[in-house]
Amino acid sequence: MPEVIFPGPEGRLEGRYHPQKNKDAPIAIILHPHPQFGGTMNNKVVYNLHYAFHKMGFTCLRFNFRGVGRSQGEYDQGIGELSDAASALDYLQSLNPNAKFCWVAGFSFGAWIGMQLLMRRPEIAGFISVSPPANMYDFSFLAPCPSSGLIINGTADRVVPPADIVSLSDKLKQQKGITITHEQIEGAGHFFDPGMEEMIGSVDSYVRRRMTESSR
Repeated sequence: MPEVIFPGPEGRLEGRYHPQKNKDAPIAIILHPHPQFGGTMNNKVVYNLHYAFHKMGFTCLRFNFRGVGRSQGEYDQGIGELSDAASALDYLQSLNPNAKFCWVAGFSFGAWIGMQLLMRRPEIAGFISVSPPANMYDFSFLAPCPSSGLIINGTADRVVPPADIVSLSDKLKQQKGITITHEQIEGAGHFFDPGMEEMIGSVDSYVRRRMTESSR
């Protein structure tokens, strides 16, 4: 997988870029968990999401937030990380000006950043929010949520209580004009070990269904 370095708000950002041969392939950006708790772009969930999207025909980019790996800068409470994600999306779009669709996927802290990116970027057609930390961060900015998407978590998550994710999902489902799908993987913890295959399978079937619907 090609390693890429691209400009971010605080210096260079390190990423992994996996293009398709088709110039109009859809694009996806994948966001990693909390930098201060060992989160990197090589986290297993992020890595598996990246390859799942690539197998579905997406050109994919995952990257390290500021201060992680070879990315410059330092942790910025999510504010700077959102700017990093916007820069990464700019970079991905500059390489793929003919992309049909744009999706964002995030895991844990990355899911929170991904949902904020969604609010800023109307071109994002769909989202995957894996184990969104609804107990740690305020998601009330999703009013209204601009795109349909999938929220997915494990029933045995000890980091984010499943009840908090159900509550977030229920709130979003009340909004008109979008469809929020919420799935829970039985017995899976926060990091989907076990449960990774089931989680990726759910993401795959959800995204494929959405892509089929949008091509009609």
